[in-house]
Amino acid sequence: MAQPDGARTKAEERIPRIWRSLLVLFRYLVRRNFRREFHAVRLQHAERYVERDGPLIVYANHSSWWDPMVAFLLATKLMPKRRHYAPMDMDGLARYPILRTLGMFPVEVNSARGAVRFLRTGEAILRAGGVLWITPQGRFVDVRERPIVFKPGLAALAARVPGCVVLPLAIEYVFWNERTPETLLCLGEPVRVLAGESTEALEARLIAALDAVMAELRER
Repeated sequence: MAQPDGARTKAEERIPRIWRSLLVLFRYLVRRNFRREFHAVRLQHAERYVERDGPLIVYANHSSWWDPMVAFLLATKLMPKRRHYAPMDMDGLARYPILRTLGMFPVEVNSARGAVRFLRTGEAILRAGGVLWITPQGRFVDVRERPIVFKPGLAALAARVPGCVVLPLAIEYVFWNERTPETLLCLGEPVRVLAGESTEALEARLIAALDAVMAELRER
């Protein structure tokens, strides 16, 4: 049966509505803040992102509250025509509800109900052509800490969506010869989900890929 004008399916209802005008303003503010607070933003291996229309997850290490701003900056530079989303702790999002209009959606941490909602929302976003940005460590972690440990969810989500590509991103913030720091970024080799691959095996490959690109960034 045809949907009435403006109606949304159950899957579509899980996807946050992005307010375009606010998004344009926020991206401008992000760029201005980076110019003011950082001496430079340097990205290595931008060529590892290949423009595509299929389901894409970008996942990164998480060492600073600047990380979400990095996502906004890269989304603007690399994928300006795509819609971008990210999960955020429910309590934090409640304090900043305007972020819902920019593509953030709430996640109830450490609960089975929250995990199910994350998977359903993430799957709806990916199947609709959106890009999902995730910091799977789930907390601030020093870039030197090993082993890298992920909260459950990333591998399970990627495995639910046929053709999903998962792109690792390494992030560091460093002080060198200038008064202000530099943001150093490096994209890793894309990880593609294999047919019949277990969630455990996929998560191991995702961790290894992030570890590898963090090492590559560190050695430059």
